[in-house]
Amino acid sequence: MRVLVADDERLVRTALRAILGAEPGLDVVGEAANGDEAVTRAGELRPDVVLMDVRMPGTNGIRATEALLATMDEPPRVIVVTTFENDSYVYEALRVGASGFLLKRSAAEDLVRAVRLVAHSDSLLFPAAVRALAARHARGERAGALRARLTEREAQVLRLMAQGLNNAEIAARLSVGAQTVKSHVAAVLAKLGARDRTQAVIAAYEHGFVTPG
Repeated sequence: MRVLVADDERLVRTALRAILGAEPGLDVVGEAANGDEAVTRAGELRPDVVLMDVRMPGTNGIRATEALLATMDEPPRVIVVTTFENDSYVYEALRVGASGFLLKRSAAEDLVRAVRLVAHSDSLLFPAAVRALAARHARGERAGALRARLTEREAQVLRLMAQGLNNAEIAARLSVGAQTVKSHVAAVLAKLGARDRTQAVIAAYEHGFVTPG
């Protein structure tokens, strides 16, 4: 798995490279010191995952995430890295397409787990934290409009996605096959215009389709 590290602090980049480079199957293919460089390097190196500092001078992690997702035919998954989990920058990064976020104080094993996890589209990165962040920023508008796009089964699947369940867990809950759930998830993402499960959950909260608690 190819990883690009984007952070304006050299020490942080060095530490992340050392941690990930020691793991089998992970290859840190490059570094970037700001958002513009992150977009350029991602286009050149074609990483699978980008660790993106959310607060960088010039083009920040939000705009960089938005740019690389918009300009690349097969964009990488993005994990935004932040000091504070309730940072409004993080929420905006998730809205524009980041797959999850990671706290800078996280343990090395959590970092490695996060990079591996985002490669699997049937999982949310730290779902409880993502749900809590979405809940704090939820606007609760247009629930009916979102619901009207989904079948009853798709609505059930989206609610379970918002609880952080993966495909196997949803299949068990609904007593259906995992492939059936995968098809429903794909339909939900397409109808909501969401790149992945994280964006779908954000949309569900913003439209009031699911509510905090």
